Amino acid sequence: MKPLFRTKLKTPLLVLSLFMALPFVVHAQDSRLQLNSLDHLAAKANQTVDVNIDERLMKLAAKLFNQKDADEEQVKKLIEGLKGIYVKSFEFDNPGEYSAADLETIRTQLRGPGWTRLVNVISKKEGNVEVYLLFNGEQVGGLAVLYSEEKELTVVNLVGPVNLDKLAELEGQFGVPELGIEKSKKKNNNEK
Repeated sequence: MKPLFRTKLKTPLLVLSLFMALPFVVHAQDSRLQLNSLDHLAAKANQTVDVNIDERLMKLAAKLFNQKDADEEQVKKLIEGLKGIYVKSFEFDNPGEYSAADLETIRTQLRGPGWTRLVNVISKKEGNVEVYLLFNGEQVGGLAVLYSEEKELTVVNLVGPVNLDKLAELEGQFGVPELGIEKSKKKNNNEK
């Protein structure tokens, strides 16, 4: 016969363990990348950009946009629904200031469930670009861009529903670099 204390203690410990593991399970399905592994590069870089706009700041910024200004109203519509914009960018004086291992810490996260590499451009002249989308069913739930060249490393992470047509309009704002995304052309009734 099992002692009463042992049986009664096992159930709460099991429940407590499940609750403690829950944030890790939820985090694994999130489209936000952990970019803090790149923080050590700031000491080597001659220029560093670090953008951290979480959902709370997104909502605050949306309230501050002037509805009478067409450009600000457009940006407000672009960021609706996004949960965050995160950018880390480093420019260096010399090649080799970051390692392949630095990039691998980000790529490892992008091999997780739901992430799909959409674009992989390798160019000795213009740098390498990788674009990843996180799919939640049929919807795009996040986006990540890795840009690397000899003297520069940039990671962009958009968290939340991403509309690629809207993304093309977000280029150059909130630290999102020019990605060269072409807007889809709307077909008129005569085209098929």
